[in-house]
Amino acid sequence: MRSMTGFGQATVEGDGRRITVEVRSVNQRFLDVKLNMPREYAPWEKDLRALVQAAVGRGKVDVAINRSGNSTVEVRVEINQTLVRAYIDGLRQLQAELGLGGQIDLALLLSRPEVLRVVERRGDPALEIAAVRRGLEEALHRFNAERAREGRALARDLRQRLKHLRQIATRMRARAQRLGPLLARRLRHRLAELLEGTPVSEERLLQEVAIMVERADVTEELVRLDSHMQAMATAIAGSEAAGRQLDFLLQELHREINTIASKSADLDMTNLSLAARAETEKVREQVQNVE
Repeated sequence: MRSMTGFGQATVEGDGRRITVEVRSVNQRFLDVKLNMPREYAPWEKDLRALVQAAVGRGKVDVAINRSGNSTVEVRVEINQTLVRAYIDGLRQLQAELGLGGQIDLALLLSRPEVLRVVERRGDPALEIAAVRRGLEEALHRFNAERAREGRALARDLRQRLKHLRQIATRMRARAQRLGPLLARRLRHRLAELLEGTPVSEERLLQEVAIMVERADVTEELVRLDSHMQAMATAIAGSEAAGRQLDFLLQELHREINTIASKSADLDMTNLSLAARAETEKVREQVQNVE
């Protein structure tokens, strides 16, 4: 079991550059991967995204790739000599026609638009991409190790909460077994108050009690409740990502508890149902963190 939240970082060297990769994630129902990296790495985005998707099942994952060190950008200044000559010819012609003085100097020519052009020549990012992959793989490894550590803590907590739920279910089962005689006593007492001493038909009383017990019978719900809790325990102990399965089983667990609560004909059973709901809500909060 792994948590959906985690962090991992790695730094590697490649082509004279230092590549730093950070991977962090928060809870989300499905997998959402966001890559923040130099635009030169865009041609390899699909491959890098695939590495993340192979390592993470679900959650909102942010990957930040940064580089530092010696620049791979070569800068060169080019002079548009054709344009410079055109400027000089045009200015001299203007001087001759208008009888103007003055000197045509370098400062004047360099101030003209498009005379100078800065050209950047970047290094081949393909030389760095192998280092980027290594960095991402190492960061993902540390990221998953951290999530596994948190997952073990989640598993311990979930097992403890399932143990508590089983205890509540055991008390529900015991209470349900005592429900028939309890309802018979309550109904007999109530009828005695209403009829003020008039004899009560024992046969009729037993028929009414049987109807009430049948309406309040939660045997099937308790059997399914046990089955869902066993399935959750198996998922928690398994080696596969259990988050989605636990989500589904938790919904089924909640449904059975609600049905038991709706059938309750006894205050103690109602209180047990409320306690089961409260514990199920705590389980739900933890399951939201499970991958």
